[in-house]
Amino acid sequence: MDPAPEAFPDDVAALKAALVAERARGLEVAAELAVAQAKASEDMALIAAQKLRIAKLERQIYGQRSERSTRLIEQLALEFEELAASATEDELAAEQAAAKTTTVRPFTRRRAERDTFPDHLPRERVVIDPPTTCACCGGARLRKLGEDVTRTLETTPRRWKVIETVREKFSCRDCETISQPPAPFHAIPRAWAGPSLLAMIVFEKFGQHQPLNRQADRYALEGAPIALSTLADAVGAVATALDPLRRLVETHVMAAERLHGDDTTVPVLTKGKTVTGRLWVYVRDDEPFGGAGPPAAIFYYSRDRRGEHPQAHLAGYAGILQADAYDGYNRLYLADRKPGPIREAACWAHARRKFFVFADVEENARRKAAGKTEIPLSPIAIEVVRRIDALFMIERSINGRSPEERLAVRRAESRPVVDDLMVYMREQATRLSRGHDLAKAIQYILTRRPAFTLFLDDGRVCMSNNAAERGLRGVALGRKSWLFCGSDRGGRRAAAMYSLIVTAKMNRVDPQAWLADVLARIAGHPAHRLDELLPWNWRPQPLAIAALAA
Repeated sequence: MDPAPEAFPDDVAALKAALVAERARGLEVAAELAVAQAKASEDMALIAAQKLRIAKLERQIYGQRSERSTRLIEQLALEFEELAASATEDELAAEQAAAKTTTVRPFTRRRAERDTFPDHLPRERVVIDPPTTCACCGGARLRKLGEDVTRTLETTPRRWKVIETVREKFSCRDCETISQPPAPFHAIPRAWAGPSLLAMIVFEKFGQHQPLNRQADRYALEGAPIALSTLADAVGAVATALDPLRRLVETHVMAAERLHGDDTTVPVLTKGKTVTGRLWVYVRDDEPFGGAGPPAAIFYYSRDRRGEHPQAHLAGYAGILQADAYDGYNRLYLADRKPGPIREAACWAHARRKFFVFADVEENARRKAAGKTEIPLSPIAIEVVRRIDALFMIERSINGRSPEERLAVRRAESRPVVDDLMVYMREQATRLSRGHDLAKAIQYILTRRPAFTLFLDDGRVCMSNNAAERGLRGVALGRKSWLFCGSDRGGRRAAAMYSLIVTAKMNRVDPQAWLADVLARIAGHPAHRLDELLPWNWRPQPLAIAALAA
């Protein structure tokens, strides 16, 4: 029960002391909750690890009974991978929370001894320049006492090595003070891997769609065996380290005048089955109308496709949204919406596909040559596709020009084509039965005419939503490889990493090279200059120089 107002002291100093004590108690409670969450995550990861070990032992004893058993082991491996990465994220969060208190002990996961430095790998010694004078008295009479060596596993393409970073100790002959260079920053806490290796692991998983268990198998064949749990630790830690950059990308995307939005399905592993989750993408691409803003994409994950998700994603956005006609967007277009209504711009390429099904002459020719049943073609659909293609032809001629120039050309050349097309479709709709697929395709455009014709009144609007579809292409291509997300946490982690990797690709930057350089620098990089590491501002820096500079 809250104390009565009379119970509070009248003295300002006493009130301040009470406020400080209450804040400290709040930090303690938050730290205790973070430690409890970290312990629970560790237990879940341990259970998943034991299930995976049991499945592998059963297969070793009884043999492979079916293809399903192999897929089951891969499923268990992915589940463990996601839980181990989540446990590492929670461990780091608990450490950060405990560091703000003096009473809560930090939590450290129990880890098996890592055997990631095989003796046959070559060693490369990087010796940090020792001090030349005593840090205490300034004396120059230093003698070496020993050295501390930090080992990290690093890789260059198809070449593995262990880097030994040496920090020599010196003692002052005048005052006996020991001097030693400070330890270098690591890309992630308790770093066992160098930034290039971390970048390769993460890019292979999210950029090349190779699950960690397959990566572990390949690394073992190359002579550098790394445990699956160790790889999962790295993924969770990298996701945490790069989250500030993801937030900067999100802020940049949501500041756009116009956004492309789309979503795609993603299978998600649950207890005994998989469910269909969603990955949402919002793309900023100002290049078509000559905008100065660099392109970027932000991804979000959700368990379902309810309209509340895009409404939450775009809660603070006001501008133009190019997307399909999904009903979940409708509340975004309301006039009384805060901070302002979003203007709907429809996708002509999406509408064109509905007609192209009845106008694909080439597909019919292929079917005829193969002896298959031909698709009934429609003269109406062929005519609509022809007119839409004429519009896209005009768009190609003005791509990259200023909004004013685009608008002038559209009003002079595109508007007559659109007006004639609308009249033609209304006439043809009266000749078709209401349930005909072609009639539905026509009504899809006619009922959304303001959204389809917005490009005639605003030079920033594109005719298609292809930018968002290109952003999701990697997800669609990779689904058959990684099969499913291991958990909701895994889905959110994948969305964060897709945001960074796709944004790098959009800016014509090699994602793996960018990740390696950023991971080498981010731990020691000033927080107020993080924007220098964004893909469109990035200037590569040699890893060795970055490590020393840090």
